Amino acid sequence: MTKTVTFIKRNPGFAVCLILVLAVLTVAVFAPLLATHDPYEAVLADAVQAPSAEHWFGTDRMGRDLYSRVLYGARISLTAALSLVCIVMAVGTFLGILSGYFGGILDAAVMRIADMMVSFPGMVLAIAVAGILGANIRNAVIAISVVSWTKYARLARSLALKIRSRDYIAAARVTGSRTSHILWRYVLPGVLPTILITGATDIGSMMLELAGLSFLGFGAQAPTAEWGLMLNEGRAYLTAAPWLMVFPGLAIFITVAVFNLLGDSLRDVLDPGRS
Repeated sequence: MTKTVTFIKRNPGFAVCLILVLAVLTVAVFAPLLATHDPYEAVLADAVQAPSAEHWFGTDRMGRDLYSRVLYGARISLTAALSLVCIVMAVGTFLGILSGYFGGILDAAVMRIADMMVSFPGMVLAIAVAGILGANIRNAVIAISVVSWTKYARLARSLALKIRSRDYIAAARVTGSRTSHILWRYVLPGVLPTILITGATDIGSMMLELAGLSFLGFGAQAPTAEWGLMLNEGRAYLTAAPWLMVFPGLAIFITVAVFNLLGDSLRDVLDPGRS
């Protein structure tokens, strides 16, 4: 308990951001308890109603309660964004560490593939992949993963190149340590802090990319309660019923801002040069 209090006093910004992130995650987890209506129940008689005591955020063109759909949208958007970040972090870090540590043909092959992926505009390539695989949220995650792992691979490779030349790595080799042990015990811990900081910062941008694919019709499909899709459904009513875009847009803005702040504060906590 004393250590926790000391940590919070030393890192108040991180503690506040973590509380905000936990609040967002709590809303997503307990959406069924917080929702006032069934988010998929269409009542055409109540279509496009303004915010009121019964429908706090109004209703959409199908008469569905927008407040409930925004809450359920948090579950889908956050799950997809966190899954996406975990996938690109795992794949990119794995390939980057192997590339940087072993070098040679493996390094050349991984980096040439990464160069090829970077040469294409990321969003355009993601749209092409999502279009080939089919429009749904799972394929949107796969499509963005295909174009996003290179960032983590390059970062992990550069860190692994520095670590493999350290004296303790040479000592581990001399003492007969297995390569797998060296990678797990020495290289990965040296790479992980920077990768985690980058991943935490990228959660917001990944969420925006997923929402962008859904907005363009290559992500979540109706009647799924997903923020990007809700923006797309509401754009035709921008002047007549602005709440259809305002509330999903605010949900995206708040969530992205909170995770960006968490990434910045996590960098301050994990920065090895921090006093």
